[in-house]
Amino acid sequence: MESREGISHRGSKTKNFFANLMEKTKARECLSWKLLRILLLGQGLSMLLCGTAISSQYLADDFGVNTPMLQGFINYVLLFLVYMGMLTFRQGNDNLLQILKTKWWKYLLLGLVDVEANYLVVKAYQYTTLTSVQLLDCFVIPVVMFLSWFVLRSRYRIIHFVAVLMCLVGVGIMVGADVLAANHQGLGNNKLLGDLFVLGGAILYGISNVCEEFIVKNFSREEFLGMLGLFATFFSGIQLSILEHNAIANINWNWQVVLLFTAFAVCMFGWYSFLPVVIKLSNATSVNLAILTADLYSLFLGIFLFHYKFSALYILAFVIIMIGFILYNSTPSHTAEDLVQHQIASTGIDNVVQVNYINTQDPTIRITSRDYSVVTAVQL
Repeated sequence: MESREGISHRGSKTKNFFANLMEKTKARECLSWKLLRILLLGQGLSMLLCGTAISSQYLADDFGVNTPMLQGFINYVLLFLVYMGMLTFRQGNDNLLQILKTKWWKYLLLGLVDVEANYLVVKAYQYTTLTSVQLLDCFVIPVVMFLSWFVLRSRYRIIHFVAVLMCLVGVGIMVGADVLAANHQGLGNNKLLGDLFVLGGAILYGISNVCEEFIVKNFSREEFLGMLGLFATFFSGIQLSILEHNAIANINWNWQVVLLFTAFAVCMFGWYSFLPVVIKLSNATSVNLAILTADLYSLFLGIFLFHYKFSALYILAFVIIMIGFILYNSTPSHTAEDLVQHQIASTGIDNVVQVNYINTQDPTIRITSRDYSVVTAVQL
């Protein structure tokens, strides 16, 4: 029989093993309040997306209303009225006039990108199946990671790629369950064209998300949403008048249609308003992982509202996506700037051998470490 000392020694080793494991995997950070907030806010965004999907499906199925540009236009108008109003009364160097003087063309391009991203994905449903849209729409995640690496200088670890892979596996299970249950798949009369629309929309969504992360972390949420509302209203209004004027004229307006339009507008406005909050707490990649559950919420509600067939695989897919999301956020990603600051802190300021201002208009510090062969630019 093993002695008490042996059992105690083994227990101590086990305790130390788990303590080291928790330290290495940042388990304490994983269970932090910040992660819980990101998790809850991310699922709140998923529920808002689910609300837009359900209201749109009711409009299409029960009332024959297919006006995605009109629905998007209403949302952009709300963003314009609310957040441009805030910018109008802002004082200082970041007031509305100064933003329009220096950045108008950048926000004009961003507004066009956002409008076309929404249009391409919605348009794809007319040509391809729901399954293809659900799968190919996930292409936005590698696009965001790629752009974040080069534009935002984000640096990922192996655990982040493993987490993303887990989330994509969860999406695959969800789509497989949807196919087996034969829920609203659609026939798709030109799958290649529809799939190209989805991929194009995913790329544009990725560009929009990365730009949004840069703006909300360096400027403000109000600036992003106000300027997006201004230029997106302009572009969506033009497309609306060209593409949907006949469809709008044929709408049979009643209180139910108005209620569904209102529900869509509230959910979409809430989505756009809270998305920058979650991006500022985490990053664009994390948000796109969190909202993978939006289709699952739509499927769960569809069981009661549209009599979809239930599958236990939906639960499995939800659990896997959630585990992947928590795993991704358990270890924070870093930027090149973080690495430089860490090097300065660890080697001392005496090891910094060169500091130059590149230009006066956009001050940049170039730091060269004697002990590290790393040169990076740090935006002030």
